[in-house]
Amino acid sequence: MAASTKAGLKDNPAMSFVMLTDSQVVPPQATANGPKKPHSKSTTSKEKGITPSSSVPDTDTPNLSHQMSSTTHLFEILSAQSDIDHPICTECTDLLLTHLQSRLSAAQKERDTYISFLRSLDTTSPSPQTLQKAEKSLKEARTAESKAFADLLALEKQKKELDGEIASLEAESLALDKEEQAFWRDRNAFSLTLSEFQNERDALQAAYEHDAAQLERLQRTNVYNDCFCISHDGQFGTINGLRLGRLPPQQSVEWAEINAALGTTALLLATVAEKLGFVFQGYRVRPMGSTSHIEKLAETTTTTTTNTTPAASTATITPPPQSSPGNPSSSPPQTTAVGKPTPLDLFSSGDLPLGARFLHRRLDAGMVALLDCIRQLGEFVESNSSTHTTSSPSQVQGPGGAVGVKLPYRISRDKVHDVSIRLGAGTDETWTRACKYALTCCKFLLAFASNVGAAGSAGRTGGGGGGGKGR
Repeated sequence: MAASTKAGLKDNPAMSFVMLTDSQVVPPQATANGPKKPHSKSTTSKEKGITPSSSVPDTDTPNLSHQMSSTTHLFEILSAQSDIDHPICTECTDLLLTHLQSRLSAAQKERDTYISFLRSLDTTSPSPQTLQKAEKSLKEARTAESKAFADLLALEKQKKELDGEIASLEAESLALDKEEQAFWRDRNAFSLTLSEFQNERDALQAAYEHDAAQLERLQRTNVYNDCFCISHDGQFGTINGLRLGRLPPQQSVEWAEINAALGTTALLLATVAEKLGFVFQGYRVRPMGSTSHIEKLAETTTTTTTNTTPAASTATITPPPQSSPGNPSSSPPQTTAVGKPTPLDLFSSGDLPLGARFLHRRLDAGMVALLDCIRQLGEFVESNSSTHTTSSPSQVQGPGGAVGVKLPYRISRDKVHDVSIRLGAGTDETWTRACKYALTCCKFLLAFASNVGAAGSAGRTGGGGGGGKGR
């Protein structure tokens, strides 16, 4: 009955208590050879819940207490050396036994593995030749290791030296970087300065080229041609666009235009004479626009001073030098006039009838005087150019093809190229043609004066600067 009750309590999972077995509370049994102690009855009685009678002695009480304290101390030692608190229940004991059994099986398998490996080592022990080869390989490996270690030390030493060189090179590189930066700063400053100088040079070069072109244009400019443009308009000779002459009524020219053309012609003669240093004999030209006239001087005596200095042979034509207090050179003939000069008009009011040509005597006298002035100036040009070589710049080609320095049309008294310059001596057509011939002679004189001026300018340019460029 007691055994079944104990088994039922053990199998009941709701019960949570520690069941002490007989071996845990009963002191160890005596061995088979030893004497048995007479306490089984009392133990049986205790398990059955029967109080021992007074007949049982109390000598076992100290032993039981000692056993309990020993058992408690033993449980404490077990609890301190493991993760499980003792005493434990039967279920925990079964679990612990299962875990320990599995660990025991694993340990046995490991032991069997070691045993088999040891047996295999025993069966496959190396031979002496193998041992010798292994020792030889070991020595070679140790020798190689020593050599490699020495090489490693040498490489480490070399590495230290290279590190020092790298540090010095880095310092030198930093210094070079600073020098490079300074160089580029200086180079940029120099580039800016050079660019400024180049810009200034280009500006000066452009200004020089402009001034040179302007100078060349000015040197090529003919002031006489610009001031006195002589051309023709059909049968009319023109000067500065002003027609000189008259034709039948359908091509009639106003006297205002004729007077302006005659005034411009008088200005041309005065300008060319002044340029060449020539003085008209018996006349004085008075250019006064549309009311110009020529003063006829009363000739009494003529004085000519010869040149005491031999003439130099040059390739250009120069005007005769003017007499001055310090220059004994020759001067043109001087005419001394006595009395009041007679004015000869180079204009007409137009109030006279066209049919009464004899009434234009004042204009005819002025035209004859104008033609005589042209003749005198032409003879002066011919006489001065005849003493020079044929390479003179004043050479022109006449209408007949002959080359020489002379007027293109012959002038004799009041006729030019055998055509009278008098308005009352012929028709309007002949007078217009005579005026055209006269303007052609004036154009020749103008070209001659221009060549003389250009030759003098070229001589001054070539000799004045010691290497200047002549034209």
